[in-house]
Amino acid sequence: MTGTLVAQFSLEGHSAMVTGASGGLGRHFAITLARAGAKVALAARRTEALVAVAREIAAFDARAIPIRLDVTDVHSVQRAVADAATELGPITVLINNSGIVRVKPALDHDIATWDEVVATNLRGAWLVAQETARHMAEHGRGGSIVNIASILALRTAGGVASYAASKAGLVHLTQAMAVELARHRIRVNAIAPGYFGTDMNRAFFETPAGQALIKRIPQQRLGSPEDLDGVLLLLASDAGRYMTGSLVVVDGGHSVNPL
Repeated sequence: MTGTLVAQFSLEGHSAMVTGASGGLGRHFAITLARAGAKVALAARRTEALVAVAREIAAFDARAIPIRLDVTDVHSVQRAVADAATELGPITVLINNSGIVRVKPALDHDIATWDEVVATNLRGAWLVAQETARHMAEHGRGGSIVNIASILALRTAGGVASYAASKAGLVHLTQAMAVELARHRIRVNAIAPGYFGTDMNRAFFETPAGQALIKRIPQQRLGSPEDLDGVLLLLASDAGRYMTGSLVVVDGGHSVNPL
């Protein structure tokens, strides 16, 4: 890899905010951005977990700060973006990662559950993207917004109606914002991960049903967080400077495998 190409993927001189950074993929995204040179605002509701992630990042001489954020609260969103910019300088990268899932059959999917999921996954993502985009437009450097969607936006499964609908909406929101924000030099793209092993689902994938699902993935394995590093840095950095409105699927081929 040439020095020029390496430089394109570098995030030196950038400040990033990662929502849902207290664990799982969000934690990994934050560490990846920090290793690429970015200063990182770690945003989530569980600040004690964020402090631990900040210590991990400080251990390799990078900078990260914990910021409490409730994506469903517009005032919390406004404070988080302002605090991140005050501490780290102009925010030029947003990884919009916060999300929840509730598994219930469609006929039992009550209004409270629906509202909880959509408020976090779609409305919350919109609030964070909008406030960060306003900040990016104001500081004039532009930036990159990366929304974390899901292959369930494209190919759904039983019991996750609210999650699938919210992620499908997030994909369309990505495209709509990409059109409007290009004039401000703000790129908006999305990643659609497939099935990745996390603390929340690891027990399921050890069951017969989980093992059967893995066998339907053409690569015959779950994704690991490192499998998202390349696309994350592509979309966050100047290497992806001509990409906006794109949805990049990372799923081992699952979404193109016939049912």
